[in-house]
Amino acid sequence: MRKRSLVSLLVALMLVLAACASTGSDDTTTSAPEQTTTTGDGDTTTTEATTTTVDPKADWPDKIVYGFIPSEQAETLGDTIQPYMDFLSAELGIEVEGVVTPDYNGLVVAMGAGQADFGAFGPFGYVQASQQYPTLEVLMQSIRFGAATYHGQWFTNDPSICEEPPVEGALENGPDGVHLVTPFEAVALQVGVAFGDNGKEQEVLDDGTTVDFGQACMAPLSAVVGRSVAFTSATSTSGGVFPQLQLLNEGIDIENDITYSYLVSHTDTVAAVYNGDFDIGLSFDDARRNIRNDNPDVGSKVIVFAITDEIPNDVVVARGELPENLKQAVYDATVAFLATEDGIALFDEIYGWTAVRPAVESDFDVVREAAEKLGISED
Repeated sequence: MRKRSLVSLLVALMLVLAACASTGSDDTTTSAPEQTTTTGDGDTTTTEATTTTVDPKADWPDKIVYGFIPSEQAETLGDTIQPYMDFLSAELGIEVEGVVTPDYNGLVVAMGAGQADFGAFGPFGYVQASQQYPTLEVLMQSIRFGAATYHGQWFTNDPSICEEPPVEGALENGPDGVHLVTPFEAVALQVGVAFGDNGKEQEVLDDGTTVDFGQACMAPLSAVVGRSVAFTSATSTSGGVFPQLQLLNEGIDIENDITYSYLVSHTDTVAAVYNGDFDIGLSFDDARRNIRNDNPDVGSKVIVFAITDEIPNDVVVARGELPENLKQAVYDATVAFLATEDGIALFDEIYGWTAVRPAVESDFDVVREAAEKLGISED
């Protein structure tokens, strides 16, 4: 994959956003004008003008903690995020410590207890965290290649469940329902696709091996009955919550109609289906890319046959008690970081983010509704 071309393109786009983002000056100056007072005897007294300088950072803490949930490379994530933490520290003028919590619950508790100030969450994780700690605020939402939403994908190693033979392509949600598109037309970067000098092209690994395009077909969810299914986790929006809501709406009981396990990561579910350990798997679109370096034929062997509804992208959450100008400064600094080649490369590696935007609270109502229907909302 010619990653430098992708990085250069995204940097050019992000420079436009960075030009609009500013944390403002370090000091605010207020002045009282010179005043002249006349007494009853006709004498005058002149009071000199005064100037007061107010530091907008006066109520900022000396240090903030930014929490992350382990992703596919949990053992190295702490080192990976450090350049982002260093950039924030330089932009804000205070220490920023990045921490990787053992799991989602660890980050929620840390933020609720004031031990972490900012945290990166999936949409369902944010919804649950805000139910437990209502003062938490969603600060920014990720953008991937211009899209603020994504979807989960159902995949299998058994092409016989397809209504028609699988083809090279991907499934997308549209106004008239789910439809099949080419690998190059899909919003999410598909397995077998890379960015070259002239745009999207078939990916060729460094050793010259060509990565297979992903296969896709259409199949009813009833095809999962009686089969083994690999979910990521019960709190994963794309790998657990939305797929299980689909089954519920179809009248399929996960406790009686299928056998299932939670494998924690999206990489693990793809690998499990690729290796034949499970018949069906769930992940975000397109997590098949995560194992393509070792398994360049994953696109041919792991076939996407259904997708979930659209889901709002993951977010950064802030403690509501923090000063408003500090929260804005973290947002602005993140925009600026994503306007650099290092920033684009880092976020592409850990989350696939290409930009951020201010989050809109109402966008997550669809996630709350899904949680309520499944009976997994926090009290």
